[in-house]
Amino acid sequence: MAEQHSLPWRVVFYKGNRGRSPIAEYLDALPFSEQAASYEAFRLLKEFGTLLGMPHAKHIEGKLWELRPGAHRYFYFAYVNRRFVILHAYRKQSQKTPPRELAIAQRRLAEILSEGLENDE
Repeated sequence: MAEQHSLPWRVVFYKGNRGRSPIAEYLDALPFSEQAASYEAFRLLKEFGTLLGMPHAKHIEGKLWELRPGAHRYFYFAYVNRRFVILHAYRKQSQKTPPRELAIAQRRLAEILSEGLENDE
C-alpha cells in the first residue's frame, strides 16, 4: 500500500450553492499570461502540497492560506482526501490584505467546514 504522503494533492475551486465557481469566473476574466501564472501556482501547490511556502504561499490565519502568483491572491485551505480548496480570488492592490476579501474567504471556509464539500472534482 502506498504511503499517504506519496498520494497526489488535488486543487478544487469553491462552488456556491447555485453551482457557480467564482474562482473559475475570476480566472476566465484574466489575460492569458496571468491565467498561466495562476495555473502554474496551482501546479506548484499540487506538487509540493503543505510544504509550499514563501514566496508562493503564505499562512494567513488558522486553516487559511494565500497563494501568491503575481498580482493575484487566492485564499485556500487543505481539506480531506488531499484536496486544496481555492476559496476566493482577488487582485492585490495594497500591501495589506483587504478585510472584505478576507471576510469572503472566511465565510466560504466556514460554509465548507459546516456543510462539507459535495463536489469531488
